[in-house]
Amino acid sequence: MPKPKKCYVCSACGYESVRWYGKCPGCDAWNTMEETIAQDAEAIAAKPQKQRGGTGAQVQKIYEIEAGTQTHAPTGIGELDRVLGGGVVDGSLMLVGGEPGVGKSTLLLQVCARIARQGKRVMYITGEESARQIRLRADRLGVSRDEIYILAENAMDAIEEKLNGVQPDFVIVDSIQTMYRPDMASAPGSVSQVRESAALMMRYAKTNGCAVVLVGHVTKEGSIAGPRVLEHMVDVVLYFEGDYQHEYRLLRAVKNRFGSVNELGMFSMTGEGMIPVENASETLISHRAPGASGSVVFCCMEGSRPMLVDLQALATQSFYAVPRRTVNGADQGRVALLLAVLEKRAGLRLYNQDVYINVAGGLSLSEPAVDLPLCVAVASSLSDVPLAGDLAVMGEVGLTGEVRAIPQMERRIRECVRLGFKQIMCPADSARKLQIPEDVTLLPVRTLAQAVSLLGLRRS
Repeated sequence: MPKPKKCYVCSACGYESVRWYGKCPGCDAWNTMEETIAQDAEAIAAKPQKQRGGTGAQVQKIYEIEAGTQTHAPTGIGELDRVLGGGVVDGSLMLVGGEPGVGKSTLLLQVCARIARQGKRVMYITGEESARQIRLRADRLGVSRDEIYILAENAMDAIEEKLNGVQPDFVIVDSIQTMYRPDMASAPGSVSQVRESAALMMRYAKTNGCAVVLVGHVTKEGSIAGPRVLEHMVDVVLYFEGDYQHEYRLLRAVKNRFGSVNELGMFSMTGEGMIPVENASETLISHRAPGASGSVVFCCMEGSRPMLVDLQALATQSFYAVPRRTVNGADQGRVALLLAVLEKRAGLRLYNQDVYINVAGGLSLSEPAVDLPLCVAVASSLSDVPLAGDLAVMGEVGLTGEVRAIPQMERRIRECVRLGFKQIMCPADSARKLQIPEDVTLLPVRTLAQAVSLLGLRRS
């Protein structure tokens, strides 16, 4: 009997080679070439063709195509519907990724229960757990009485047969890396198996109008494991983020063919499941220490949602040859740039100071509007002067120390006013033609030095 041939496949792009490379020739990624067994071409050709070649579609002019309507069916979980753009679209293929234990399976089982209560047929396919384990989780979440079909299976041929028999309206596949096609020689989780299993679920979703959610494992870098083509195939890619030291979990869309990719959903991890956090601003600033220097409130925008967060900075005398710069929740390179601008343009001495930055609540901020709050927090800690409790700060800072305009200023101000903030420091260019309540005071600034002087944060 001939010895099976081996080949090496890149787990990132699917490039195949008969020899191993440390660096993939296809995508230039390091250490992604994995050994697998190559299928014999004659054996593949001898197998009967299971699917018709092509779809048989005809060429049409674009205005002759019936547009129809794109309907979002709400899941009943407000934070998830916000991220999805209003709800689940029939016939869509979604991919949910996240670290182990972050709460993916818990949230999706709750979604199954909500959709089942709407009279729809729901199937949960698990390749990692037994049906008994799913039942135990359902008992803990209080959803064991809902009409949810459970299938513990890994073979895609058997899964396809069961799907055709049940004809569900909503399907969960947990997880796609555990599924395999029996007619393929490679092991489950390999590039070819993940690609073919996802392609089978995509065909089923598009043909039957069934919404399908695939659960994906993540690598140590935080990206979804398997071929990159997996994210190109699906309609929606969601990442479930969270720190085990915090109770909050964040659901973020990085791809959405049916809505915005800038929306953010927040959940609280409890023993009864994932609880949506509707008023995220009040939750994030509820534990803010009153009268403490180095703390400032900033209103960030996550898509169309304004959120108030507590930015904290600590500047202290350094005893190292090179002062330390530790950042949590913001870009470290951007913080180093802002510290240089503070020293050069605002006259604050930071060359001998250890600086620590923290965004309370476990959020990660990347928009330019966070520049001015970061600078103000560092200046407050350096001078040991606490800021007013009803002050909110926002604005972008340039290398010359100018404060630049930021978008959606009115929406940010409304969120600040709703939670009782009466003083708002903002760029002078953004303060033009703003309609604000009479009891709210705007502090427009044009330069970083002006902002530091206006708040009395210059160190003596």
